Amino acid sequence: MSGVAGELEELRRELQALRERVAALERENAALRKALEEARRSGKRQAAPFSRGTRKDNPKKPGRKAGSAYGSQARREPPKSADEKVTVDCPLICPHCGGGVRLEGKSSQYQTDIPRIEPTTTAFEIHYGRCIRCHRLVQGRDARQTSDATGAVGGVQIGPNTIAMTAHLNKACGMSYGRIAEVFAQMFALRVSRSTLARSLLRLGRQATPTYGNLIERVRGSPVVSPDETGWRIGGDKAWLWTVATPDTTVYQIEPGRGYAEAAKLLGEDFDGVLCVDGWAPYRGFEHAQIQTCLAHLLRRSKELREAPPTAACAAYFEKIAAVLQEALSLRNRRNARTISDRGLRIAKGKLEAKMDRLLDEPDLHDESLRFASHLLKYREGLFLFLDRPDVDATNYRAEQAIRPAVINRKTSGGNRTPRGARAQAILMSVQRTAKQRLVSAFDTFKQMLRDRTPVVHHLER
Repeated sequence: MSGVAGELEELRRELQALRERVAALERENAALRKALEEARRSGKRQAAPFSRGTRKDNPKKPGRKAGSAYGSQARREPPKSADEKVTVDCPLICPHCGGGVRLEGKSSQYQTDIPRIEPTTTAFEIHYGRCIRCHRLVQGRDARQTSDATGAVGGVQIGPNTIAMTAHLNKACGMSYGRIAEVFAQMFALRVSRSTLARSLLRLGRQATPTYGNLIERVRGSPVVSPDETGWRIGGDKAWLWTVATPDTTVYQIEPGRGYAEAAKLLGEDFDGVLCVDGWAPYRGFEHAQIQTCLAHLLRRSKELREAPPTAACAAYFEKIAAVLQEALSLRNRRNARTISDRGLRIAKGKLEAKMDRLLDEPDLHDESLRFASHLLKYREGLFLFLDRPDVDATNYRAEQAIRPAVINRKTSGGNRTPRGARAQAILMSVQRTAKQRLVSAFDTFKQMLRDRTPVVHHLER
């Protein structure tokens, strides 16, 4: 009996050791999966360098394809008139062999260039007086003036063209105030300091505030919007740039947080339209809104999960989810091409929903597939809303397109130094982006804003 007891004790010790080893391996596996998920997320961050990984062994040659595959060839149309005509005589002696040259004809070449631009200075002789009743100072104002300030502080100013160009170069092109000052000095012989340019955009932001408020009201009343957010900096501190985009309006907002409070500040707590979102949880806080979750994000996530699945069953499960989502997009394309009837669309949509429900109700899921299924369950009602409403996008691409220029701006500028600068940044970018969507000149709009005696709403309409 003593031998049997010893054997049992030895087996118990081995079993305990195996259990401890399994537990250690499970912890290691969990840590590795967490690191893998973090690596996936960091690769998707917009602040990451532009890299596509390993180069191809045989990449395509840059430029147009040769021969018939070149495509349609385009060229600039000859101008209808020329400001200057120059005759270029043919040499009478060949520069290669020294032989005589016999004239045969002539051809034309047009060269369009920017002329040298020099700044102009306008001196306003302002007559002023005092009211005999209230004793307040009264002075005249020309329509071309951008301010009533005079004297040592405001007597010398830069004009609306310069400020409007500064807004474009800084907010749309991401150039620093120092670089803009260099451009003005070298190209236009205009000497201006960085601080002057910065203060001028703060003033332009104040003039554009009513228009910005009107744009916010516009998106709040829109039936469908696409919101998104990305990282930002204010004085070196972490902040977030929010954007809400519709087909004809885009609004930006820079806030210190990334929660429901900031989203509600932009959209309003009672927003009752459709939100085309990427799955960020705070958007579910809008109780009166409908959600359309971005299918592109879900497809990317399922692809990433298939690249390193914990089990073969998990890989098959992720593949089934992706197939249903792709089928939904194909059904949308058929609807848009009018190759399916309304009744056929409803039947096909019902079958898709049944497929997805069976997948989400599948028992014995692994942790990875269970986590993905749980996410899909939270947005179950918002997976196929776009099939019922043609005005709803299947993805939040509008917001991502709107946020890209801001991300490039952040990469070059690093954000804003002050909250005032951040607010002016959001206001001016909103006006610029919306003007571009509506085919309106933001340059002309900014000039008019600067000439307004008091800030007024500009509707950015053609």
